[in-house]
Order: sequence, then C-alpha cells, then structure tokens
Amino acid sequence: MFRRISLLNKRGFLQKKDNFNRGFLFSPLLLIPLSLVIISGLSIKSIQADLTASNYLSHVLTGFFGYFLAFFISYIPLERIRKYLIPFYFFTLISLVLIYFFGISVSGAQRWLNFGIFSFQPSEVAKLSTILTLALVLDRKIILKIRDLISPLLVVIIPWLLIFFQPDLGTSLVLLFLTCVMLYWSQMPIEWLLMLVFCIFTSILYLTFPNVLIFWIPFIGYLAYRSSTKKIIFSVLAISFHLLVAKLTPILWQYGLKEYQKDRLVLFLDPNRDPLGGGYHLIQSKIAIGSGGLFGTGLLQGKLTNLQFIPEQHTDFIFSALGEELGFVGCIIVLFLFFFLIKKIINTATNARTNFESLIVIGIASTFLFQIIININMTIGLGPVTGIPLPFMSYGRTSLVTNFISIGFVLSILKRSRSLRS
Repeated sequence: MFRRISLLNKRGFLQKKDNFNRGFLFSPLLLIPLSLVIISGLSIKSIQADLTASNYLSHVLTGFFGYFLAFFISYIPLERIRKYLIPFYFFTLISLVLIYFFGISVSGAQRWLNFGIFSFQPSEVAKLSTILTLALVLDRKIILKIRDLISPLLVVIIPWLLIFFQPDLGTSLVLLFLTCVMLYWSQMPIEWLLMLVFCIFTSILYLTFPNVLIFWIPFIGYLAYRSSTKKIIFSVLAISFHLLVAKLTPILWQYGLKEYQKDRLVLFLDPNRDPLGGGYHLIQSKIAIGSGGLFGTGLLQGKLTNLQFIPEQHTDFIFSALGEELGFVGCIIVLFLFFFLIKKIINTATNARTNFESLIVIGIASTFLFQIIININMTIGLGPVTGIPLPFMSYGRTSLVTNFISIGFVLSILKRSRSLRS
C-alpha cells in the first residue's frame, strides 16, 4: 500500500526487551542534533557578545534537555499513544485560537503565549500534532476517491488557517509541504498531488501574469481528466477548485499578510531596491557568508556577527553567522550532518513496522527537510525571508524541544523495527 519497504504490516508492538536500548543514547539520530545545537550555541554566543543578554546558554541547556527527553520518549511504543492523538490535536487548535486573544506580539506577528516563567509558541507544536493526526487518518483509509481527501485536508486546513492569519507564513508553508509528502507516501495518485501543489503556481500566476491562466487552468483540467475514472466530473471539480484558489489569492494577499511579509516575498529578487528596509536582511546575510571565504574567520571572530549587522541573526539567520565564522568548509560539514540525519530518518520510515509509524516518520523527515532547504536558501539570497527556523540551530526553545520530541518518536519506531529483525 505505502511507498516504503515494509518489513511486516502487523499491528501492535513487541513486548520483547531490547538488548541494545543503551546504545540508542549514542545514536546518530541523537548525536547529530546535539552537535548542531552546540555549534549554533557558539554562534549565538558570538552574535550576542554581551554575555548577560546572551541566549547561547539557554539554547545549549535546552538542547541537552531535549536530548535526554528524546531518549526517554524512545521507550514509548507509539501504538500506546494513538488514543491521545486526537485530544492532543484539539489542545493544539485551542492554543492556536488563544493566540488571537492572549498572544504576545513580536515584530508584527502574534505567535506566543506567555505563562509567566516561560513563553510557548503553539504553531511549532502544531507541526508535530498535525503530522501525528494526519498519520492516524491516512492509516485508516486508502485514498481512492475524491471524498477520501476530505478528512486528511480538514486535519490540515484548520491549523493552517489559524497559523496563516497570525500571521506566520513560514509555518503555514511547512504544513502544506508535509501534507503533500504524507499524501504521496500514502499512495495518493501523483496527478492528484500535482493538482494540489499546482495551487501555488495558480496563485503566483494570478498575481503576476493573470493572462497565462487562460492556458494554465485548462491544463489542470486535462491532468484531472487523465487521472480519474469519472473524467468529466473530476475535471470540472479540478478547474473549479483552481478558479476558487485564483479568486481567493488577492484576498489572502491583502488581508492575510502584513506589509513587511509582502516586501520580503518580492524583494528577494532584487533586495537592492530597498537596501535599508525589506532587503537589508538579505544583503547583510550574503555579505557575512561571503566574507567567511573558505575556512571562515574563526568561531567568535566574525566582525559582522560580533557587531550585530544582521537583525535577529540568532534565530532565522543563524546560518549566516556560521558561514562567516566557519566559512565554506564549516557550512559543508553542517550540510553533511543534516543530510545524514535526514537519510537516517527516511531509512527508518521505509523500514517501519506499520503504515502508521511510517507516515509519522516521513512527516517528520519532510518537516526538517523543508525547513533546512528554505532557511539556507533564504540566508544566501536564493529565497524570500519567510521566518522559517533552521532545525536545531535557530534559537527558539519551543521549536528546539518539539524537534527533539520528533526525534524521540523516530527513535521509538527505529528501536521496534530493529527488535523485529533481531
């Protein structure tokens, strides 16, 4: 059924005790994220030279907490938590709604809930809760008809709308990407997936070259005609859906995005049009990375980083500090670590015991992969500034803990798949 190499498709979990549990404390799935946390912690220390105001210690301590939390979670079989996933999903939705009434606004975005001793970002947790709930829904049905898509899309569209209008464009894009990957993994017809992905192109064309839609929309109808037994009905539905997307695009652009977000989406093509405004981040980030050369200036020695030329560099633009201080070689090492981490996670997905577990792991892999690609492209000027953090490296305690919890779920699934083979 699923696009994976299935070892066995039994339900339940093994009661057999693993002989290799302790070895998981030093698994690459844990050591690589912790290494990334330590590297970025040093970069954050360089960015915030005033140690009294620095977040580097908080970042590193949170990373170690996440490390041991993930190891603890690896002992929990995911089959045991299935009954808690729907309540967890609704808890996330409630927290996203509370943002609109009690949320803290930072830099024009209202994304945090303050509980006094700590702040909490529900949208980061929403990524994980959406993966878990979507896996639960897709595990129960095979998508063979259009109506089979209703439940999976409802699971995603509600948190997506709540997050998009915070506004949090970056996280809303992450939700769309992980949904597409999980639908593909569950063997949804590729033409259907393309029609969903092509909604992005429909929106872009409507804003830039609306006349091209005269040819684009019929092409969508042709794809729909080829991919269904009820050809005429499906073609009409596909064309109507994309026309609706085109009509909603200006509304979402006008009311869903702040002015600074619109500037970011447009100015990455030519940041010099507004070098002191919307294009400032991109220009300074490229200068910092370029100044690092082959081997960099050395940890804690980056002049642009030390002098804080790049606003919020310790969060979304942490990769620019890495590029300046560790150079091209350091960037390649970090990219290799990310590549190896994603590869290990995908291997776990292909060897998972059940479709439910496989879907969870591929959803986690797609979330990490999308954030890595978009964030790095953003810092080197090949993409717009979207506010997407770099996993395990950008400062943010909610994001960091959530990422380690995700790793814990992957370890749990890996542990039980290895138990099956041993």
